[in-house]
Amino acid sequence: MTAEVAETAVVYPGTVIGDGCRILDYAVVGKQPSLSPRSTTRREELPPLELGEGTIVSTGAIVFAGTRIGSRVIVGDQACVRERCVIEDDVVIGRGALVENDTTVGTLTKIQADAYVTAYSTLEEKVFLAPRVITTNDNFMGRTEKRHALRKGPTIRRGARIGAGAVLCPAVEIGEEAFVGAGAVVVKDVPPRKVVVGNPARVLRDVPADELLENA
Repeated sequence: MTAEVAETAVVYPGTVIGDGCRILDYAVVGKQPSLSPRSTTRREELPPLELGEGTIVSTGAIVFAGTRIGSRVIVGDQACVRERCVIEDDVVIGRGALVENDTTVGTLTKIQADAYVTAYSTLEEKVFLAPRVITTNDNFMGRTEKRHALRKGPTIRRGARIGAGAVLCPAVEIGEEAFVGAGAVVVKDVPPRKVVVGNPARVLRDVPADELLENA
């Protein structure tokens, strides 16, 4: 097996490093989470991180234990992937992006710089998140006990595209190949293959046929 691990990188014991991986300067891989006494995240000793073949963990990036990263993934400079995530093959996670715990990201998805993917989210394959997209998972913003049972991030279906600075409210579903315009605030589900814009987001038109994955 061949892998490149920078002298300044931190690799925690047990981390599984696939053939051809590159772990660059000051990256940290396989870290167990350090939780606040008030954290609502599950407290448990997590299994080792798994990095698939050809994956790159870039300078200053952090990938936690309990996560599985597929092949040929790029975790950009200063990006972070938290615990219990599944990142499938050929995903790009841009500089400074954060993927929170218990999230699934499908094959060939692109998460651009400074995007925030909240805990308990699902991104299917070939999703595109533009820079500084924000997702949320708690309608009660930390108050009332009933929030624990209702906490859920967005579900973003295959081929959907989310424009720069858009905000997705908790538990919304973005339909297959839908298009969310820049700066939109999505408070309810978006139908498949529709363009939505504005605050609150509203349907503007259909996604053009020549932009659909089958025709692109």
